[in-house]
Amino acid sequence: MKYYSTRDAAVRMDAVLSGKFMSDFEGYALDQFPLRDEWRTLKALNRLYVYRQKDNNGVYIKDGYAAKLEYPMNEGSIDHAAERFRYLYENFMADAGARVYLSVIPDKNYFLAEANGYPAIDYEAFVEALRKQTDFAQYIDLFGQLTLDDYYRTDSHWRQERLPAVAAYLAREMGVTLTDEYTEQVLDRPYYGVYYGYAALPMQPDELRYLTSETLEDCTVYNYETGKPGAVYDMEKGAGNDPYELFLSGSISLLSIENPNAETDRELIVFRDSMGSAPRPTQRPRWRISAIFPPPRWASCWTSPARTCCSSTACRCSTTAIR
Repeated sequence: MKYYSTRDAAVRMDAVLSGKFMSDFEGYALDQFPLRDEWRTLKALNRLYVYRQKDNNGVYIKDGYAAKLEYPMNEGSIDHAAERFRYLYENFMADAGARVYLSVIPDKNYFLAEANGYPAIDYEAFVEALRKQTDFAQYIDLFGQLTLDDYYRTDSHWRQERLPAVAAYLAREMGVTLTDEYTEQVLDRPYYGVYYGYAALPMQPDELRYLTSETLEDCTVYNYETGKPGAVYDMEKGAGNDPYELFLSGSISLLSIENPNAETDRELIVFRDSMGSAPRPTQRPRWRISAIFPPPRWASCWTSPARTCCSSTACRCSTTAIR
């Protein structure tokens, strides 16, 4: 979750009577406190370099990368995610002839925490616990395909321009070959990721780069929340509070992507959180239609939005079905 400054506290009689105005005004006053960001930075530096604490607000910086501590492993969250995936499989995929795949995306702690003396979960145990409960899905291991350089320094997400090789590996494991070539573009503004605000420490912003191609430009993305078609990259979101929502418009409960130049009639259905937004465009050429859902935290319907399949962000889960 990113933090955005409160700019105004509207004065309305109903808000005053309900107490909402005072609550909003308190947030507004705190946000507008003189030199607020400078005081936060001074406090963070004092905690790290005077009191010798190893993190600030649960965020630490090593090798130029900011990461958030995720410990201990939440086994109940893994069980819940697996149960939701199984529900989807048994109710919508088992009798549809779908081939189902599961991947786990490690966070930056996988590369940083244990090596630098921070508490770290057992990632092998994490994956094993999930796989034991999702035997209906073929597991595709991404841990060996990623390095720390594949992630933003100030954010939790991976960088799209680093992912074509990972996307190609995923496609090969699903029995197809990707051949599209991309042109790298740079968003014309600095990217301050979620950990930049949490850490309150001096860090240079990231660059947000995205990949374009003729295939991607021909694709149509249909947003079922707005009922409107659009492009793969939402440039209006890219100019907003969270530029990462440039990728497939951010947290949307249901999207479909239609590729008029697809080489087959195969369809790709993906359940993912925000980590799945960046690589999905690079997998478009081989499928005619792609449907993209958030992870399945809801009980029995397709439309309730959710950001993560596990309450811990130590690993992100993604389930894919091909039919």
